[in-house]
Amino acid sequence: MCGIAGIVGDAGPAGPEPVLRTMMQTMAHRGPDDEGLWLDPAGGCGLGHKRLAIIDPENGRQPMSNEDGSVRITFNGCIYNYQDIQRTLRERGHRFATHCDTEVIVHAYEEWGPRCVERFNGMWAFAIWDARRRELFASRDRIGVKPFYYVLRDGTLTFASEIKALIAAGAVEPRVDADGLRQYLTFQYCLDERTLFDGVRNLPPGHNLLLRPGEAPRLSCFWDLEFHIETGRDEEWFVDRLSRLLEDAVRLRLRSDVPLGTHLSGGLDSSTVAALARLLLGDAPLKTFTGAFRDGPAFDETRYARIASSAAGTDYHEIYLGAPEFADSIERIIWHMDQPAAGPGVFPQFFVSKLAARHVKVVLGGQGGDEIFIGYARYLIAYLEECLRGAIENTAHRGSYVATLETIVPSLPTLEAYVPMLKTFWSDGLFDPPARRYFALMNRFADSRAMLSGDLKFDMEQTFEEFKGVYETPGPAAMINRILRYDLKTHLQSLLQVEDRTSMAWGLESRVPLLDYRLVELMASVPPVIKFRNGRLKHLFRRAVRNLVPPEIYNRTDKMGFPVPFAQWARGELRPLIADVLLGKTCRERGLFDMQALERMIEAAGPFSRSIWGALCLELWHRLFIDRRPDA
Repeated sequence: MCGIAGIVGDAGPAGPEPVLRTMMQTMAHRGPDDEGLWLDPAGGCGLGHKRLAIIDPENGRQPMSNEDGSVRITFNGCIYNYQDIQRTLRERGHRFATHCDTEVIVHAYEEWGPRCVERFNGMWAFAIWDARRRELFASRDRIGVKPFYYVLRDGTLTFASEIKALIAAGAVEPRVDADGLRQYLTFQYCLDERTLFDGVRNLPPGHNLLLRPGEAPRLSCFWDLEFHIETGRDEEWFVDRLSRLLEDAVRLRLRSDVPLGTHLSGGLDSSTVAALARLLLGDAPLKTFTGAFRDGPAFDETRYARIASSAAGTDYHEIYLGAPEFADSIERIIWHMDQPAAGPGVFPQFFVSKLAARHVKVVLGGQGGDEIFIGYARYLIAYLEECLRGAIENTAHRGSYVATLETIVPSLPTLEAYVPMLKTFWSDGLFDPPARRYFALMNRFADSRAMLSGDLKFDMEQTFEEFKGVYETPGPAAMINRILRYDLKTHLQSLLQVEDRTSMAWGLESRVPLLDYRLVELMASVPPVIKFRNGRLKHLFRRAVRNLVPPEIYNRTDKMGFPVPFAQWARGELRPLIADVLLGKTCRERGLFDMQALERMIEAAGPFSRSIWGALCLELWHRLFIDRRPDA
């Protein structure tokens, strides 16, 4: 893991060096071990790098070049199958001076050009300057684990791992993107390439960027999630294939020349990763890291985490948090995030990463399991409505449903804790088209539009059309596959932003084996009737890992997902902080919110309300990034 930066074009009268050094300093937390800077002697390009040394720590300094210096790279991430690719390249005559994955990318680009990325299994964001062609080739991994932001201004492209580096470099003025703000207010994340900053773009996952100085950048997609359903396979075949791929995904991510460990929440996903890591490491030590809250058993999974740790024989570490830690850290967390996204889970994740960084430099986690294996209760809510419609219209047995109302009934106790949300969700629009109903589930501000000021109220239909453009992309036919694809491209991206920022804030490399692209492709090929059989969440995954995790965890019915007692704090210990931020003069004069409506919502904040969290993050973000302009 590292921080990358670069400029292609005119960097101003002082040249690119001071600008790159400013960018690198702004991202110093991403690479505490080393830094490097390279300027093309012929002009036109400069690359910078902050290094967190994981593979071949002694020889992997960047920006790195090939033998004659005609190809130069700055790279953030890890190519897990680099040893296999290196062997192929050696057979084709390439010589290697290091044992690191960065050099493998350089030679792979020499051998196969931009199509080299199709051979990589890993997480990456990199940029290669090809001096012979006088062009920049940049790429971002298939799933979007690693970030790549860029600005094109007056013919000059500036890129970095974090937006704050682009602002510090003067590449862009920190102004709010109106469409990005509208999307954030709806989903608490932005869609596609958009960010909350006007002029800053996000290179989409699975995309390459090619730039020749003086021309507009050209983006191309090298990977997308396709749903080629394997109708000739039975459930047992998929369970066996999934088991084998899970083990191999973890095996690849255990490659490291520095100490590593795993996150361990006590849930099925992280417990599986820890169990497989122990199985593959043999007698080698394995450390695990857990977080919980001092607010009662409803916010504490450590009992299950300890069971999983004991079963796997790990060196177990835990941290307890509360409202005081939140109050002390929330501004720093927003600064590291660049732009707010996702829910309050970013807070405990920030501190568990801090705990892990005291002991290891690499940590594996269970991120992505709910999206890929169908684990969220909202999937069941959406499909329950379809089953009700099918039962009423007498169409449920015509082959378009993966479950019927009578078969989905045993799965419904999963929704017991979601009754308050169901009351709101089913109060309006029942049996609307599937896209509109899933939009209602993902709309984080539906219950709180009243708190927006008159100037900020917007037509939800525009946002819905943008949502539908992703949800209804040609390809998946089954509703559950449309949901999976949408979440992979949107909601999961916000979680991966959290994963990247909270780990890199402490110089920690985070790896996510459940998002190995082979697992994603496998799940996309499973017939929906098998994948979501009778509405059972994580049906295939549970079958594949049954013998890996302790029965106390396998048989759990009280899934928590690291809940944060934010609503409870908002009405109690954090009330002064929230009132100071959201009801004070600065926020009032900004004019984003209706103060009276906002105050009522603070008092009435319920466990499923994300409105106060979203408003707090948005106001703090304005103060940290928009109000504090470089020339202020």
